[in-house]
Parts: sequence; C-alpha cells; structure tokens
Amino acid sequence: MLHDLPDYPWDAMEPFARRAAEHPDGLVDLSIGSPIDPTPEVIRAALSRATDAHAYPTTVGTFGLREAIVAWFARRRGVTGLDVDNVLPTIGSKEFVAWAAFMLQLGEGDAVVYPRAAYPTYAIGAAIAGAEGVPSDDPAEWPANTRLVWLNSPGNPDGRVLDEDALRARLARARELGAIVIADECYAELGWDGPWATRHIPSLLDPAVTDGDISNVLVAYSLSKQSNIAGYRAAFVAGDAKLVAKLVVIRKHAGMMLPAPVQAAMAAALGDDAHVAAQKELYRARRELLIPALVSAGFTLDGSEAGLYVWLTEGRDAWESISRLADLGILGGPGYFYGDSSPQHIRLSLTASDERIAAAAARLRSRF
Repeated sequence: MLHDLPDYPWDAMEPFARRAAEHPDGLVDLSIGSPIDPTPEVIRAALSRATDAHAYPTTVGTFGLREAIVAWFARRRGVTGLDVDNVLPTIGSKEFVAWAAFMLQLGEGDAVVYPRAAYPTYAIGAAIAGAEGVPSDDPAEWPANTRLVWLNSPGNPDGRVLDEDALRARLARARELGAIVIADECYAELGWDGPWATRHIPSLLDPAVTDGDISNVLVAYSLSKQSNIAGYRAAFVAGDAKLVAKLVVIRKHAGMMLPAPVQAAMAAALGDDAHVAAQKELYRARRELLIPALVSAGFTLDGSEAGLYVWLTEGRDAWESISRLADLGILGGPGYFYGDSSPQHIRLSLTASDERIAAAAARLRSRF
C-alpha cells in the first residue's frame, strides 16, 4: 500500500548538510548528483523555438522525436531494427522506474528483482505495485514468481557495467521465468575504465544480446546528465512494441505526456553528439582530480568503471565516513541508501563545479 512507503532517505542527510555548510570555505555538495553545468545552447534554442505550444502534446511523442530516439539508438548504442512504435518519451526516468511495475500490472504474489546495490526507486516501484522486492545479482537466485527484472548498467551507485555475456545470461534466466526485463541505462555515455574507456557500453537491446528478439525487453534512458537537462524531465523508453503500446494506453488515460517544447528540445539533444562529448570531458577532469585525493585520504575505489558517481569505502561504517566528510564541508551519500549490501560504502557524485571539486580535493589531502 502507498501509505506503507518508507520515508524519503535523503531527509536523513539534513544534519550532515547543515554541518558541511558551516565550513569556512563553503559546502561541496557531492550528494544527489544534480547537474550544475549550463544546458547547451542547441537544446535551449530548440526549446525556445517551440514555445508556441497551444495544443495538447501527444502521449506517444512527436514523430520527429521518436525518429530521433530510433536514430540515436542506432548511432550511439549499436541498437538497430527499432522503429517509432518501439519508443516512448517519459516525464523523466524516475517516474517510469517508480510506476513501471504498476503499469505492467504486477501485484501481490509477484516478485520484482533489482540489483543488491541499487537506486532505491526500484524497490519503491515494487511497493507501489504491491509486489515483493528482491535484491539479487545472481540470476540463479531469482525466485519462480519473478515477473519483472530491473538491470542497471552502468550501475547507480556502484558504476559497474554488465558486458554482453552478463546481459545475455540475465535475459535468458528472465525468459525461463516468463519475466519482463527492463534495463536502466541512463549513464551509458559515461564510460571511464577498462574496456569502457574505448568502446561503447552495451545495451540490453543490442542484437548481440537479444539475437533480434526484444519481446518482453525494455530500456529506460534519460538525457538529464549527458545533456544537463534534468530540469526538463526528458527521458524515454524503448523496446518491445507490445509493452510500449500497453504503456501508451495507461499513460493516455493518466494524462502522462511530455510538454511539446521539451519534446522539441529532446530531439535536438539526441541529434547533437558534440555537447555530450564536451560534457563527458568535464566529468572526466573532475573525476581525475577527485579520485586520487580520496585514495590519498584512505578511501578505496570500488567498481566505478562508468557512470556519474564514485563508489568508495574506507572500511568503516558509512555514516562515520559521511560524518568525517561533513567536517570537511563535503556532502556525500551513505551506502545504506542503496540497500543492505553496502554498509561501509559511500557514493560521491561528479556534479560540482571545477572549483568545488578542486576545493574538495585540497581538503581531503590536507586533513586525512
């Protein structure tokens, strides 16, 4: 039941945020991960040109936007064979994650599987639908009543990437169980280490993973981070046309439609790779400054081969690490927010200015 949902976890950070804000040189907020760099002009101009939006927008999205999504998947993700019936814009990705199990008609007696270290909204979505949430990274452990599997690659918070073999194994197990699989791939443009430094991060929809069969398969994606438009709430879903059609019907009844100017801005963003590459280099520079300072302060990097965050431990309780960082005016997120498997980990985002990242690095080197 909705009234049984837990408190919003970030509310517990308020005392640490107050303490961090008292630092003489100011707060360095590396907690939630809200973009701070300007929205690229190519996107803002497209939004401005579309402000005469007197009619209701369509739930399925404009034909131009859907074509742009299809083209982007082929160009940037190696996913071919999609058409406009395979894609659907959403009002940000979080609302889709939260409501997907409900919209796909899961309920009591059904299980929703998601990673052990995970964005908490997967579990919230299971609770909204009245289903059972099951944190598990091992397909052999997935229960017989599994009806929805969430994959997250690159992972939030841990930055781990599932390669093609891992994706195939998870998809095969889900099909044995008759479950829908949805991959949250929102950080796929941000590969850093290992093979992902030089090659694209694989998508669940890649024909090399699905062998061309995308039945009961969906991918969720957001432009918030790669294009600095978190405030636009610009995201989309792609995959099985039958599932997309089911979602469209529900969303039409519920009035869940993306504003027309945002749809125009999304199409422009999806057609321009240059601004994404430029933003990635900003994050790369911040990462290369911050991580060595954290390591010198006694933290160990875990995973973090891709994505917008660094996942760390210093071998002590996460709340103690959060407290120690707050004394330096640095705000992060404790592993407790991402499940029960990481009580000694913390997550730090790269979404702070160059100056604030430099300040954090200097404080870490001088105090620990």
